[in-house]
Amino acid sequence: MAMPLRQTVRVGTYLMQQKLKRRDKFPLIVELEPLFACNLACEGCGKIQHPAGVLKQRMPVAQAVGAVLESGAPMVSIAGGEPLMHPQIDEIVRQLVERRKYVFLCTNALLLRKKLDKFTPSPYFTFTVHIDGLRERHDASVAKEGTFDEAVAAIKEAKRRGFRVTTNSTFFNTDTPQTIIDVLDYLNDDLKVDEMMISPAFAYEKAPDQEHFLGVEQTRELFRKTFAGGRRRRWRLNHSPLFLDFLEGKVDFECTAWGIPNYSLFGWQRPCYLMADGYVPTYRELIEKTDWDKYGRGKDARCANCMAHCGYEPTAVLATMGSLKESLRAITETVGSSGSR
Repeated sequence: MAMPLRQTVRVGTYLMQQKLKRRDKFPLIVELEPLFACNLACEGCGKIQHPAGVLKQRMPVAQAVGAVLESGAPMVSIAGGEPLMHPQIDEIVRQLVERRKYVFLCTNALLLRKKLDKFTPSPYFTFTVHIDGLRERHDASVAKEGTFDEAVAAIKEAKRRGFRVTTNSTFFNTDTPQTIIDVLDYLNDDLKVDEMMISPAFAYEKAPDQEHFLGVEQTRELFRKTFAGGRRRRWRLNHSPLFLDFLEGKVDFECTAWGIPNYSLFGWQRPCYLMADGYVPTYRELIEKTDWDKYGRGKDARCANCMAHCGYEPTAVLATMGSLKESLRAITETVGSSGSR
């Protein structure tokens, strides 16, 4: 996984501690949603389909920080909704960074330039900007013209001020290998973002657009062609080599839904942030009282076409850590991609 050395060591140490404590279920990263409201209405998103009263709610700082601390995870991804709409998002970030949690604030970047003064650059803090393609494709995906240009301007300004900036790109069956290559080349070579994350879209039950989600075989073919010719090794992709192998269909994994648990206004979500089979108030209850064995491809019909990183990246990371060969491979590929900066 192409993460900074300090973070790699921290996560590796954390995984070793879990192994020594003989814990079979633990979080790698918490998906924190302190609000559901958003300033966009993306066709592939099911997160904003809540009643108006719910969309007005904002999670208190103490509750947000407390949930992360309760889980013990070394990393937290703050999503939503649009986190920058939360009036105390800077305080949530500050308190988590103060406790040396690695924080990734996921944003569509429409408010980023206006909010930058509220944040301080830190090796523990990263802005993760959602980019679904070059200008035409991205603006169509989020249903608003000008969004791509604003995101690019925000990324450039954040990097100028010393912030670490990564991107997250979701791909649909309207994408081709070339559209993916084009956006990754642009992010890697022109914008020079620190890292990039990619994922096939998950079929949210409440998403307005139900026609353009990828199936498993479509996903494998799409990424196999995209990665052909050794392209993936020169991109600074924030994924383990085994997860990228998984996207291509070179290996197959079972879902590790407990690896990236979700905490939102409703509590800890079962079984993952993509599916909502109820909520529980504590992390311990989530882990101990969820029937994890009933989820995954071949077990739950809703999981049939899922290849999302939230379920399969943790599996790939654990498989990497459990193999000297794969660990050395991950280090080698990380060094190789870092050289393309």
